[in-house]
Amino acid sequence: MYNFSYFKEKDRQTILDFIEQNPFAFITGSDLSGKQVATQIPILIEERQGELFLQGHIMRNTDHHKAFNDNPNALVVFSGPSAYVSATWYSNSQIGSTWNYMSVHINGLVNFMSNDELIAFMRKFTLKFEKGNTNSQTIFDNLPNNFLDKMMPAIIGFEIKVDKINNVFKLSQNRDEKSYINIISKLEEQGGNSASIALEMKKRKTELFPPGVEWDSSKFD
Repeated sequence: MYNFSYFKEKDRQTILDFIEQNPFAFITGSDLSGKQVATQIPILIEERQGELFLQGHIMRNTDHHKAFNDNPNALVVFSGPSAYVSATWYSNSQIGSTWNYMSVHINGLVNFMSNDELIAFMRKFTLKFEKGNTNSQTIFDNLPNNFLDKMMPAIIGFEIKVDKINNVFKLSQNRDEKSYINIISKLEEQGGNSASIALEMKKRKTELFPPGVEWDSSKFD
């Protein structure tokens, strides 16, 4: 992961909001032999007494379930939109092009839930993604028993206490104002993920280029 200070998001709430908005995460680890395992699943984050916790569920008896049972060390990656940025959009185009993106990495230990904890989690999980609609037929409490009797034994819930959190919000912070504005314009023209990156850049423009303050390129040497 990039460790350049100017690509780091320093506002904690912004990082938490990013995780909330991009819950479909990549979780990876390894078994005791060193074989790597990974899966992609939706994950919830919550704060309790100042500590952060991730919660999710996976299928039982898979390679990642067995690996995390033996070696609970996990890395969870939350990714947002990304976009190619051409150096032809810079004031000086005689340098390499790049890619703008946002990503949050979280390290912690996997702890598997009891059956009662899994039920409580699935109630919360299904209700959240059904946007609090208690009349939805697909929230946990409205699902038929014959379905739950088949599904619940096949999955296992987990919780990860966040031990370390790192991020890269690489959004052309090292470019001069003229280049920055042009990058936003070019990305907006492309739409989709590119436009989403442009929107994130717009949010940071005033902070990066305060009125009346000369841009200092030496900060990025």
